[in-house]
Amino acid sequence: MLKTRIITAVVLVTFFAGLLFFASPFQWMLFAAAVAAIGAWEWGALIRAATAFRYAYAFGIALIVLFLAPSGLSGLGEVVARTSFVVSGSFWLLVVPFWLRNRWRFDSVLVGAGVGVILLVPTALALILLRQSGAWILLAVMAAVWVADIGAFFVGRRFGRIKLAPMISPGKSREGAYGAIMAVWIYGALVLVMGFRVALGPVEWLAFLAVLAVLTVVSIMGDLFESLAKRQAGVKDSGTILPGHGGVLDRIDSLTSALPFSALLLAASVPFH
Repeated sequence: MLKTRIITAVVLVTFFAGLLFFASPFQWMLFAAAVAAIGAWEWGALIRAATAFRYAYAFGIALIVLFLAPSGLSGLGEVVARTSFVVSGSFWLLVVPFWLRNRWRFDSVLVGAGVGVILLVPTALALILLRQSGAWILLAVMAAVWVADIGAFFVGRRFGRIKLAPMISPGKSREGAYGAIMAVWIYGALVLVMGFRVALGPVEWLAFLAVLAVLTVVSIMGDLFESLAKRQAGVKDSGTILPGHGGVLDRIDSLTSALPFSALLLAASVPFH
């Protein structure tokens, strides 16, 4: 299992890096749509949709991404994409905390499908727009999520005492969450100063660290939300497309919240180009 997991990880990293740095905007858009479509197929299983519905749902999600992307089929520009980030941010900050606390279930397939649209479409559009602003910017945001996962794992394993969400993901602890925030703070400071050569004043540093803390919390909620959906569906993984790693949703669960949030912040601070 470990060997399979490592091989899959190497292939994924190589494939992703090749696309990230060398794919044309159109090719990258197709990639983002494909990720959303596979995620939709897996999400359809989690909400117990029929097979025919899952096919139509995956195809429909891909079409939405292709039509709404600024470089896509409709030519609608960035306004619709940015609006989707606002919807996504509102969902994660205002709805998901209560959803996780009450462990709500999907009353119908249509409700679940609607939630899937909020999860997947803004994520795909964020992949497109963040990469449009610079491949290194997108990579830096994604790496922040990975750093948060690593920090949470090691700090939680060493110091974890108080469960963060025992009925959803028993392995996560509050100490691990604090470790995730600390790790992202260190990572963010290094990237800002050494990578992008940006100098900030005291107030700006406080704002920057506050944003990183919120980003980390949002990424943790993304992880917990998918964990809740899988637990309610009675499955360990969202799919089997990635040997040793499960499904696409298992790999992008934190990104479904973090990427749109980051794209929203970037859109509010500097224009995309």
